[in-house]
Amino acid sequence: MARSSIVEAIGYRFHNIELLQQALTHRSYGAPHNERLEFLGDGILNGVIAEELFRNFPRMAEGELSRLRAGIVSQNSLCECARALGLGEHLLLGEGELKSGGAQRSSILADALEAVIGAVLLDGGHAAARAAIVKIFGARLATADTATLDKDPKTLLQELLQGKRLPLPQYSITATRGAAHDRVFRIECVIRELGIRTEGEGPSRRSAEQAAARRAYELAVRS
Repeated sequence: MARSSIVEAIGYRFHNIELLQQALTHRSYGAPHNERLEFLGDGILNGVIAEELFRNFPRMAEGELSRLRAGIVSQNSLCECARALGLGEHLLLGEGELKSGGAQRSSILADALEAVIGAVLLDGGHAAARAAIVKIFGARLATADTATLDKDPKTLLQELLQGKRLPLPQYSITATRGAAHDRVFRIECVIRELGIRTEGEGPSRRSAEQAAARRAYELAVRS
C-alpha cells in the first residue's frame, strides 16, 4: 500500500511530505522520529474531539462528555483507526522492533496516528488537522453514546441485531500472517440481512473480531 493511500484516507495532501515520513518513524529507527509530533497530535486530537462532543451533545454533563472523549481517544480506538489507515505497513522501525512485531503493537500504532495528526497540523494548520480528525473519527463521533461506553463492539452489535430481530453476525478468519509469536489475524464479519461485510485485524482472533464488529456496528446503526 502506497503512502498515497494514507493521504487519501485522512483527506489531506502534504506540502512537505517529509513531515509524514517523520510521523511514521519510530525512535528505534533513528532521528528525526515521531515523538514530538505525537505530543502535538495528542493535544489537538483531544481538543477537537472535545469540541465535537460539546456541539453534538448540548445537554450532556461534563463528566459524561469526558467519558465519551476518553473512549474515542483511547489507545484501543486509536489503534483500530491506525490499522484501518494501514499505518503499520509504512512504519519505519529499528531491527529489534521489527523482529518483535512492533508494526502491529497497539501503543506504536496509536502513537503513530497521533504523530500523523501532528504532522498535518504543522503542514496545513488547525483547520486541516481538524478536518483530518473529523474524517478519521467521524464514525465514532456519529455513534458516540454514553449507554455504550462500557460495552465492547461485539456485544453492541449483538444487541443491535437482536433489537432488529435479525440473526447474529458470522465471523470467520480470512487471513493470518506473521510468525507464531507475532501472528496477525484478519477476521471478516458478515451480516447478510443488512448487506454488511467488514474486516478487522489484530494480534489475536478476539481483537480482530472486535475491530470487525466495530465497523459493522457503525454501518448497522445507519441501516
